[in-house]
Amino acid sequence: MADDDLEDNAVRTELLLLSGLLCDETVWSRLIPDLTDIIPVRAVDFRGFDSIGAMADHVLETAPATFALAGHSMGARVALEIHRRAPDRIDRLALLDTGTHPAKPGEAESRQKLVDLAHAQGMAALADRWLPPMLAPANRAQASMVEPLRDMVLRMSPDIYEAQVKALLNRPDAAAGLGQIRCPTLVGVGEHDEWSPLGQHQLIAEHIDGATLVVFPDSGHMAPFEASREVAAALRAWLGH
Repeated sequence: MADDDLEDNAVRTELLLLSGLLCDETVWSRLIPDLTDIIPVRAVDFRGFDSIGAMADHVLETAPATFALAGHSMGARVALEIHRRAPDRIDRLALLDTGTHPAKPGEAESRQKLVDLAHAQGMAALADRWLPPMLAPANRAQASMVEPLRDMVLRMSPDIYEAQVKALLNRPDAAAGLGQIRCPTLVGVGEHDEWSPLGQHQLIAEHIDGATLVVFPDSGHMAPFEASREVAAALRAWLGH
């Protein structure tokens, strides 16, 4: 076996996929089969946590000594916090459909309205309000796109949602740490992501030395699900395959 093969096997022992707000393995489910031939893959969700720091600690406690890390939306913010705490443990970093800024003016009020809706009318009402804007316009009427993600949201609870919203509203400003990232980094975004738009990701990529920016066509904020083949291809390239 060549020396570089030994190194490859030593460092990339596992790929952790960190899920976003109200998300679980479903958001990764379509692309996982395209990755498991090259690396062990494990999806992580954050039910039961109410801070980005606690989420990061949970991942670090359950992760191998070194690992590749891909985060989607809130999960990418967790990934950045993990990098801040333990940069030497991360072999590669992928940030998908995300941001680095702290909570914006008015964000707490708008998020609280959705929390109140979940408690008052249930998760079905929340899914009907929250989910469509997360998808590209062309995907919002496609049952194959909507139903699995809606079922995912229905598996959550108002308390889970409220805790994750609390984590997001108290999230750190991660922009300053971008310049400290030294591992190979992929920054990816859905072409029609209205929640975390392209310009946001261009700024992130500009502040990470050597970062690769990829735009996934015909997808919104849920790009790992909406454009699973394209996201899987980008992740395979990022992993060196």
